[in-house]
Amino acid sequence: MKNISEKTAFYATLSMGALLVFIGLRFLFNPLAAEAGFGINVPVNGNFSFHYIKGIRDLFTGIAILGILWTGERRALGVLMLAGAIVPVMDFCLVLHNPAYTVDKLIPHLVAIVMALALGGYYLAFTTKKTSHAL
Repeated sequence: MKNISEKTAFYATLSMGALLVFIGLRFLFNPLAAEAGFGINVPVNGNFSFHYIKGIRDLFTGIAILGILWTGERRALGVLMLAGAIVPVMDFCLVLHNPAYTVDKLIPHLVAIVMALALGGYYLAFTTKKTSHAL
């Protein structure tokens, strides 16, 4: 049986990946509602390019996290999570520098930063390295 930290990391990663898929799909199919939840206001005038870029980025990231979690490649997942932490950091900065930001819009981005760093660090620190037979 897996220990509690492995289960916690697994379900936290599963939740994070699923949430990113949801957020990505929301930006693609309901961009204005997704924008309001993100914490910035982008004048669109019928052009949802920013929303689609954000949507496909989050959808890809969520699918990548879920795919790597499903294949059991925990060290690769750790690298992805640590490298991917730059995304919520930038999102946090974008919201923070929006003149109309509110603290409640910063919290989800801050939580994502902490989760990505903690989970990435966990997977790299506590997953055994597989030996490679590549030349």
